[in-house]
Amino acid sequence: MVIAPELLSGLNAKQLRELARDLIAQIASRDHAISGLDQQIASLDQTITAKDREILYRQAKIDQLTHEMTVLKRWKFGRSREQLDAGQASLLDETIDADIAAIEQELQDLAPPTNVAKEPRQQPKRAALPLDLPRVVLHHEPDSTTCSCGCQLKRIGEDVSEKLDYTPGVLTVQRHVRGKWACSECHTLTQAPVPAQIIDKGLPTSGLLAQVLVSKYSDHLPLYRQEAIFGRSGYPIARSTLGAWVGVCGVQLQPLVDALKSAMFRSSVLHADETPVAMLKPGNKKTHRAYLWAYAPGTFEDLKAVVYDFCESRAGEHARAFLGDWSGALVCDDFSGYKASFGTSITEVGCMAHARRKFFDLHVSNKSEIAQQALIYIGELYEVEREVKHLSADERGRIRKDKSKPLFNALHRWMLLQRQRVTDGTATARALDYSLKRWVALSRFVEDGRLPIDNNWIENQIRPIAIGRGNWLFAGSLRAGQRAAAVMSLIQSAKLNGHDPYAYLKDVLARLPTQKNSRIDELLPHNWTPLIT
Repeated sequence: MVIAPELLSGLNAKQLRELARDLIAQIASRDHAISGLDQQIASLDQTITAKDREILYRQAKIDQLTHEMTVLKRWKFGRSREQLDAGQASLLDETIDADIAAIEQELQDLAPPTNVAKEPRQQPKRAALPLDLPRVVLHHEPDSTTCSCGCQLKRIGEDVSEKLDYTPGVLTVQRHVRGKWACSECHTLTQAPVPAQIIDKGLPTSGLLAQVLVSKYSDHLPLYRQEAIFGRSGYPIARSTLGAWVGVCGVQLQPLVDALKSAMFRSSVLHADETPVAMLKPGNKKTHRAYLWAYAPGTFEDLKAVVYDFCESRAGEHARAFLGDWSGALVCDDFSGYKASFGTSITEVGCMAHARRKFFDLHVSNKSEIAQQALIYIGELYEVEREVKHLSADERGRIRKDKSKPLFNALHRWMLLQRQRVTDGTATARALDYSLKRWVALSRFVEDGRLPIDNNWIENQIRPIAIGRGNWLFAGSLRAGQRAAAVMSLIQSAKLNGHDPYAYLKDVLARLPTQKNSRIDELLPHNWTPLIT
């Protein structure tokens, strides 16, 4: 504000002071406004920077997925098959189909919403479902047939869609009828919404998808065998279609597996083990040894769950990456890959079953008296474990200190004495050394009632994978192995909680499209309660 000097000369001191105060107040107000604008600009700069980072991440991920899909399509449509037999080629085909479908689903999830009109894409025509298949008609009508203007709606038609359903042993068709209701006065059209599906506009119901997943990952039936089974049931489903369904389901179920992993990490005791699985390198048609790692809460923990992690190797970095910031007691064998994880936050707990196995093999091979005596000592320890199995951690710890600790100390003294008498390098020396070198880790269960005596719990959870290897032959790709690990985590966890895996997956796949992320834990196997329909 500019004031002419001649106006100032006519003002008295009081008026000049008031004018000065007004000017100061205006300047302060402007300074405050400028400061607010600066803050807004800084906030916008932060938002723009965050958006830029998000765009860069999305674009990098899209580029990576696009490249991966291009390579997969080249392997599928441009490779030579001379080095693969018919069974291996079929397994590879279904793996690539599932991988491509999974990548397409991830690209769709990454794509930002847009209002730009897309060119109409020609959809492949789906073959009509056979008329001889049983049909179940499901009607979907509006909750109210009264228009918002107060008039009664009139039914003017309907939309009909059909989905293929599966109840173990029987294929049926769900015929969804959505009536159209119109108001004769205001011409408002009302219709029940399309029920949300795990595969949008797809053919299968959640029951059929659950059957495919359970057959593949629990019953170990490759998709080319399922194709023939569905054909005998009345409707052949191409293995490429089955593979696409498996790929999409793997992506959609991953948030559940992530939530299950987070729930498991709330346990203070974990088991860990790993088993080899052959993984195919489609580019050179050769396999190499990959590994499926298994993790589960301790035997005495309330949570019953198992999470599998498929990795390209047995390197310890995979265990460290999976465990992350978790802290607690880790029950495992003597594999060196776990060693780097032990320290201030993770405590090693040994497996007495592995120690016993060394002496058992020694006794079977040459009837060693030392091995026999070791087995007697260890057997007495397991007698105590059978006694305390169902007690609380405090009671278990008290009884172990009274009964197991004296036995354990006697076993240690006996092993030290025998080791002095045994020649280095012999089988007996190796069996004794295995236990003596890990004695601190093996003894921890005696002092802590929360800890199990061995790692048998996780070995039992990894056994189905070893059984399935005979039917898989190999994992078709790293992505396929990770997808298998995710689905098998849910299936095996459902079994541990007494659920039928087919019923569990059928219900979860039906509810997942409309389930809020904040309530995803409700669908975890240990929390799951089926909806009453």
